[in-house]
Amino acid sequence: MSYPAVTNQKVLELFGISTSADDIDWSSIVEAQHCPFIGQQCWKIRKSQPDIAIGTCAVNYGIRNPKDIVICPDRMLGNGMIFMDSIHLLRLHEPGNELHKLPQVEIPGGNVDYFLASVREDKVVDFVGIEVQTLDTTGTVWPDRQRFLELAGVDRLDDFDSTKSFGMNWKMTAKTILVQLHHKIETFEGLGKHLVLAMQDVLLHYIKQQFNFGHIGSAKLGHSLQFHSYSFKKRDDHQRKLQLASRLSTDAQGMSTALGLKAPANIELQEILDKLEEKISTATLLKI
Repeated sequence: MSYPAVTNQKVLELFGISTSADDIDWSSIVEAQHCPFIGQQCWKIRKSQPDIAIGTCAVNYGIRNPKDIVICPDRMLGNGMIFMDSIHLLRLHEPGNELHKLPQVEIPGGNVDYFLASVREDKVVDFVGIEVQTLDTTGTVWPDRQRFLELAGVDRLDDFDSTKSFGMNWKMTAKTILVQLHHKIETFEGLGKHLVLAMQDVLLHYIKQQFNFGHIGSAKLGHSLQFHSYSFKKRDDHQRKLQLASRLSTDAQGMSTALGLKAPANIELQEILDKLEEKISTATLLKI
């Protein structure tokens, strides 16, 4: 049996499958409610119908300059690249060590979405924290989801003729994650470890416009906080792929500056810097 393809939809992916893909049995997909990125049932449910998963991974938003936007953090797990792109931050990792991704670990300052750990003989030898942030919506995507499924031939739907739509909560999403990073980064910095924020490039672009990011440049291993942004583009088979687009980095003090906060002075560090600077002279210049 063949199934109709539906194009020009606001919902781009449903349960991990492109809504522009050909010959998809959407009735079976909706019934299964399976998320391929976490390998189990989608956890995004309707409050009024907790047995029904929403399943919306990404949407197209905007009129003048529409953008393809990921709205589910599990979609960022897609091809595992957010973990692969952080391996270089495991400075104590060696060939032969196992790599483990450990979800929802509590630290001072709050929970971290994932820890990527280098493990040898069941002992963690190094780790990097990874926070995943996607854009939140204002309003509900449900009517647009239902309209797509109605056009795709799925029966027994509600709300498909609703005029309600959704927006993007740019400001709250950006501010919330930056404040959370500010709370957590001192813990990682004090341990000499890295924390990564994995997000879509459109969100990073907004953050750079709205916050003081002028001092934050290309990624350096010496910085405790790393920003990894990903593009989200359609392939020839209609599916979409996450691809690392840029890397930036800063430290705890730089994070305070980005938020317009006064960073607490590191008295011990400043004392050492003062002593070192007192001793600098032409006589101390290293000659090779």
